[in-house]
Amino acid sequence: MSSDANPILTLVWTFGLMSLFAVGGANAAIPEMHRIAVDVHHWLTDKQFADAFAISQMSPGPNVLIVTLIGYSVAGVAGALAATLAMCVPTAVLAYCVSRLLARSSHSRWPAILQAALVPLSIGLMSASGLILALTADQTWIGALVTVAAAVLAFATRLNPLWMLLAGGCLGFAGVI
Repeated sequence: MSSDANPILTLVWTFGLMSLFAVGGANAAIPEMHRIAVDVHHWLTDKQFADAFAISQMSPGPNVLIVTLIGYSVAGVAGALAATLAMCVPTAVLAYCVSRLLARSSHSRWPAILQAALVPLSIGLMSASGLILALTADQTWIGALVTVAAAVLAFATRLNPLWMLLAGGCLGFAGVI
């Protein structure tokens, strides 16, 4: 679909199609969202995308809020609604159909094999999301150091990520990063 087309239709087409390939949820599609929103359609800059991601993660509710923020930046409230519905409805319909199919084949081995195969795929997509955001947001060596420290803390401890987010916010507010 051309970027000259109606922005609402472009949002619906983009996020509707993306929703069907976002194995693991909206966060798994972050690299593709970044590519489309920043590189292809130029809806956002790298910094705006990183800011939208941070806001969507801090806000209560589902992780799909980044789609809402992208839609809002493209076409206001109508764009936010269109992008959010386009990201959620196709996936919900597909999930409903697959769950019905899995319920009928509960004695077969293939559903368990399929579910086991999706785990490493989801982990890889989430890792790619983290890498894209780190490369986008970390413009200084101090920022990169804070990112690595937060990743190590998240992996090695049971510290609530909100504390790390608060610490990063304070360092940003203080002008350190």
